[in-house]
Amino acid sequence: MTARLPVRALLIAIAIVILFVFPLVFSNPTTTSIAVFTLIFMVSASSWNMFSGYSGYIALGHAVYFGVGAYALTLLANHLGFAAGWGVFALVPVAGIIAGLVAIPTGLIALRARRHTFVVITIAWMFIFQLAASNFAFTGGSSGLQPPTPLWSATSYNDHFYYVAAVILVATVLLSWLVRRSRFGLQLFAIRDDEERARGLGVRVGRVKLSAFVLSAIPIGMVGGVYAYFLGQIFPQFAFDPLFDLSIALMAFIGGLGTVWGPLLGAAVLESLQQYFTVQSGASQVYLIIYGGLFLAVILLLPRGVIPSVEDLIRRWRTRGAAQDRAREEGDGGRTSDVVKAAGAR
Repeated sequence: MTARLPVRALLIAIAIVILFVFPLVFSNPTTTSIAVFTLIFMVSASSWNMFSGYSGYIALGHAVYFGVGAYALTLLANHLGFAAGWGVFALVPVAGIIAGLVAIPTGLIALRARRHTFVVITIAWMFIFQLAASNFAFTGGSSGLQPPTPLWSATSYNDHFYYVAAVILVATVLLSWLVRRSRFGLQLFAIRDDEERARGLGVRVGRVKLSAFVLSAIPIGMVGGVYAYFLGQIFPQFAFDPLFDLSIALMAFIGGLGTVWGPLLGAAVLESLQQYFTVQSGASQVYLIIYGGLFLAVILLLPRGVIPSVEDLIRRWRTRGAAQDRAREEGDGGRTSDVVKAAGAR
């Protein structure tokens, strides 16, 4: 364990360095644009997993908090008279907090149900918010809204959003890791394994589920704000998009549901592929075919996800290697004792 810890810390340090030097090495605007969208989905998948992966409640309505964050940042920036530039990013944490506040009443209602009914209620919330944004005047209706447009150069425009999203990603992964290793995380896993038994053991199930639900909405609301500012416009059908929920759930499942690193791997692979094929084929939905193929391949070959399956293979390989070493030592010991006995007989 002590030997693995420095190796893991070194790998994390290398990953963080790569994350922050990426725009310096790959400065092409198309590449950095793909990277910004990928980071947004890595944050979203990791945050969604912090609730659904740890508690076992599969939520398909987190697009609500993504859209709320997008509209919150846009409305605040416009009505408070924020000048376009770095100052608008100060509203990103506010967008996350507003998304978390919205998650309290929606979570209180949805979490009264169990499993399949819960999934249906979360989907219903998403469509309710989409319809509301399409019809309310203050949201711009179906015409949408535009946040302030920063006058950054084309070569460095994406970098500003990349680094803000990267900071949110690091904070979200750290939060997910802390939750997983905490008593709070153990309570979530107990709910996932057997909710009634967890309640019988003294876990305040309702409070724990709601806390995790609200906590998972905050980073998604933050990147929703980044998304709106990055695109320079926001529409109801894209802010509250059912494909968003399906995508982040698929990313977490493929990488490894309930793990810290699985959703990051799934989002990095799937979203970068999706953006790449969008650039190559325009508005084609070919990436959905690739999504479906990858999902079927993982479910059939690696049903627990990539990272848990790889960890199982490594664990089996180590166990087999240890067993072979033990058998070899016992064999050598048996031959040594035979030699000693033969020498004593002579």
